[in-house]
Amino acid sequence: MTFTRRAACAALALFMSTAATVAPALAFEPAIVFDMGGRFDKSFNEGANNGAERFKADTGVNFRWFEVTNEAQREQFLRRLASRKADVIVSVGFSMAPSVEKVAKEFPNVRFTLIDGHVDLPNVQSVEFAEHEGSYLVGVLAALASKTGTVGFVGGMDIPLIRRFACGYEQGVKATKPATAILANMAGSTPAAWADPTRGSELAKSQFDRGADVIFAAAGQTGMGVLQAAADAGKLSIGVDSNQNYLFPGKVLTSMVKRVDVAAYEAFKTARDGTWKAGHQRLGLKEDGVGWADDAHNKALITPEMRAAVDKATAEIKAGTRIVANYDDAKGCKY
Repeated sequence: MTFTRRAACAALALFMSTAATVAPALAFEPAIVFDMGGRFDKSFNEGANNGAERFKADTGVNFRWFEVTNEAQREQFLRRLASRKADVIVSVGFSMAPSVEKVAKEFPNVRFTLIDGHVDLPNVQSVEFAEHEGSYLVGVLAALASKTGTVGFVGGMDIPLIRRFACGYEQGVKATKPATAILANMAGSTPAAWADPTRGSELAKSQFDRGADVIFAAAGQTGMGVLQAAADAGKLSIGVDSNQNYLFPGKVLTSMVKRVDVAAYEAFKTARDGTWKAGHQRLGLKEDGVGWADDAHNKALITPEMRAAVDKATAEIKAGTRIVANYDDAKGCKY
C-alpha cells in the first residue's frame, strides 16, 4: 500500500471515528421556548432552563431556545423550530397553549411538551402542577411565622392559575390559624403583570402598611419586587416556582417549588430515549411535583413547631386524608 493510500485510509478512519462520536449529539435536536419574564427570571422560566441545562450537562446535547418578548412571537418561534424539524419543543407557560395547539396541528410529526397548560393532541404532552397543594404548605408556614396575625398574597396576572395559588395558600393559613387575616392583590390583567418588580414592591409595601408581615408572591419577575420590599422592611416573603430562598437569606421564609426543571429535563430525556408520551399529567405532592424549599438559607426561620405542622400536612395530603380544594372547585376557597 502506498503512503498516499495509507494516509487516505487513515484519514477516512479518523473521519468515521469522529462522526461516530458526534453523530448522537447531532441526531437529536431539542428546543425550548421561554415565555414573558425571560429565561433568567429567577422563577418559572429559569426553572425550565435549569432542567434543559442539566440535560445538556448530562448528555452533551445542546438545545435551541427562544425567549418571547411579545405575544406574537409565541406562534412565530414555535413554527420556526417545528419547520426546522426539532425533535421535541418544550413550551413554557400556560399562555403558550393556543400557539402550541395551532402549530402542533400543522406539524403532526413534531413533539411538543407544554408546561403549565393543556392541549389535547396526539403529538402534545401537557404537564401541569397541583399548585394549590404546594401553596397550602407555605400557607401553614406563613400562619405560624406571622407575629401580627395578618399575611399577604401578591399574584401576577389575574388568571385562574394564579387564583389556584392563592386558594391553596389561604386554606393552609386558615387551617392553621383561622383568625389570621389575609390580604390579596393581583399585579394586573395582562402579561405585563409578570415583569413589573416596581408594581410588586408597591403592592407589598401597601400590605405591610396594613399589618402583613409575611407575603407570598406568585408573580414571576414581579415577585422580585415583593421579595426586595420584604427584605428592606425587615419582613418575610415567600418565593415561588424555583427555590428563591438564596436571593435574600434569612428574609425569605420559604419558596413554593414547582418542579418545572424536572418537567423540562424529562421531556428532553424521554424524547431522546424513545419513551416520550403524549397526554396529560398533573404533578402534585404525591408525585413530588410541588413542595416547599428547605435549605440553609431559611433554616433559622423554620421552628420545630412549623416543621412538624408542615410535615403532618404533607403526609396527610399525600395520603388523601387532608383534601386541598382547588380554585376551580365549586366550594373551593370559601370560609
